[in-house]
Amino acid sequence: MDMHVLKLTALLLIAVFIVGWWHQEQRKNAAWVDVIWAFGVAAVALIYVIVGNGDEALRWLTGVIYVVWFGRLGWHLARRVAEAPQEDGRYGYLRQWAGPRASLVFFAFYLTQASWVWLFTLPAWLLAQGDWPGAGWALLALLVAAVAWVGESLADHQLQKFKAEPANHGKTCRAGFWYYSRHPNYFFEWCHWFVYPLLGIATAGGAWLWLAPLMMFVFLYFVTGIPFTEKQALRSRGEDYRAYQHTTPMFFPWKPKPGATGTRR
Repeated sequence: MDMHVLKLTALLLIAVFIVGWWHQEQRKNAAWVDVIWAFGVAAVALIYVIVGNGDEALRWLTGVIYVVWFGRLGWHLARRVAEAPQEDGRYGYLRQWAGPRASLVFFAFYLTQASWVWLFTLPAWLLAQGDWPGAGWALLALLVAAVAWVGESLADHQLQKFKAEPANHGKTCRAGFWYYSRHPNYFFEWCHWFVYPLLGIATAGGAWLWLAPLMMFVFLYFVTGIPFTEKQALRSRGEDYRAYQHTTPMFFPWKPKPGATGTRR
């Protein structure tokens, strides 16, 4: 595949995220950046699949997995943002912290998000030029994708159902997967990234795809995922979330420590 496609998608993403930044300037709701990110990943991966010159079955399998995964995520996030009465607390806090520099801070943030879309679609670009891994590896990749998709979907549903109950306002969800992990959605998101190195077993340079789950773990655990979510949870739920931190594993699902409360489903 011509390397120019990488440059073109980079320019396209910059343009899309600048429009997204302008939209949040008008509405003062930066949470839509998450929606743009999810749908952007699906769209760019699909571009690579269409213009790629690798094994056709591998290209379309990769495209379907990207679109199904990030399409569901984008739809879930879009519904959540549209139904929320105000801007997500993480972005509200960032806007308050930035003060008069908020426009510039969010502009840089949106462009950073564009770069991450480009980065996390590189597995699709490589696989679009790759060779079929064999039925066994393909089935294993599909199994991992299915388990991760169902796991994250259930975790999102459990949290959404918990938040829908007015009596739970200001409380922490401990139902279902949330009884065993403070961030089961992030855990299943991480699991999903093992799909691409499995599909790239027979592809030249496919060993580099093992960096995908490693990088996603770093992003979720140390950069954009858990740190921001935990800080916002402490601001909004205080001691209830602090108690949750003391009893429930942060990332990898495991049996909570004594003293954990909540419902298992």
